[in-house]
Amino acid sequence: MVAVCVLLADGFEELEAVTIIDVLRRAGVETSVLGVTTRAVRGSHGITVTADGLLAQGADQAWDMVVLPGGMPGSANLRDDAGVQALLKRQAQRGGKLAAICAAPIALAAAGLLDGRRATSYPTFADQLGSADYRETEVVVDGDLITSRGPGTALAFALRLVTELQGSQLAGELGQQMLAPS
Repeated sequence: MVAVCVLLADGFEELEAVTIIDVLRRAGVETSVLGVTTRAVRGSHGITVTADGLLAQGADQAWDMVVLPGGMPGSANLRDDAGVQALLKRQAQRGGKLAAICAAPIALAAAGLLDGRRATSYPTFADQLGSADYRETEVVVDGDLITSRGPGTALAFALRLVTELQGSQLAGELGQQMLAPS
């Protein structure tokens, strides 16, 4: 079974995180929500989500994909956490997929994983992505790297993650069931 972890740090963007988790689970993807420092993680708009476990418990697992929701200061907390950075680098070294939305690509940039790669982010973070080949489309795929722009693109991003993990047919069916724009 395909296994994904979604990392939550205090200050994450709730709409992005819940959309990603919901859509992946609808697709039958084994989705583990891991809190970076605590299981009760408070979002940027005051909504607390209880994670399935802690980053330390899943740090050594070989994930098919690691997903980073955006939000502030959540994205900065992901960028600045040594455990998150180590996981991102291990994931990249083993050829695993990485995905980040909104401000969260700054965590990938801090790990040196965007240099020369096509990527996008929330517009005000474009200058913090190192030497990424910055794009202004809602979802950008560059091999094993998937990025997106913000809360308004969360559903398209989540469905693209399903495409990458489970195929376009299932992603299309889910999109139709949810009345997603095509």
